[in-house]
Amino acid sequence: MSLEFYFHPLSSFCHKALIALYENNTAFVPHTVDLADEKSRNDFRNLWPIGKFPVLRDTKQDRIIPESSIIIEYLDQHYSGGTPLIPSDPDVAREVRLKDRFYDSYVHAPVQKIVGDRIRPHDVRDPHGVAEAKAQMLVAYGIVEKEMATRIWAMGDFFSMADCAAAPALFYGNLVMPLAPDFKNLAAYLQRLMLRPSYARVLREAQPYMAMFPKEEAQ
Repeated sequence: MSLEFYFHPLSSFCHKALIALYENNTAFVPHTVDLADEKSRNDFRNLWPIGKFPVLRDTKQDRIIPESSIIIEYLDQHYSGGTPLIPSDPDVAREVRLKDRFYDSYVHAPVQKIVGDRIRPHDVRDPHGVAEAKAQMLVAYGIVEKEMATRIWAMGDFFSMADCAAAPALFYGNLVMPLAPDFKNLAAYLQRLMLRPSYARVLREAQPYMAMFPKEEAQ
């Protein structure tokens, strides 16, 4: 088996790449990285000095592929299956990449800001930054709410890399800032994503780790 995947089951960006792997039943060897363990952390940094997951290693091609979007691109190009995640039409592919960046930049990144702030000591927390992150998420939620009035998936009627990005971004987004009742289309889209077999599997595998997710403290 030539593919090795370095990840943590709770990591949202790892979820994104795992969805792509599971969508096409791509065979791989999983390596769970424990950043709290010195040996695990050092071994991972020897592979990818930046020290951020996910990372895909292709031993057959002798390549290290970091970053969730790039991993999905690589899988789609070299280990394609029944579900192409990036369309062959270059104009449609560009729109998929735009949606991928939209969810990573305007939902995923703000979620990470909020979660990161929760694990900081109280005296170095950034309430202004958290408020900005939530405001950014609200704008993004509003855009998705309008789009999902007429769509099944991010690009319409086909599942793509954009949905791989949307699933964990919206799942964790709903945990840190629950969807308001008027986001009905967005809530229905999130439900479809969670029921998609590939992401349902990711969530089952993450369940034993969910207790580690930092919950907001009572004020």
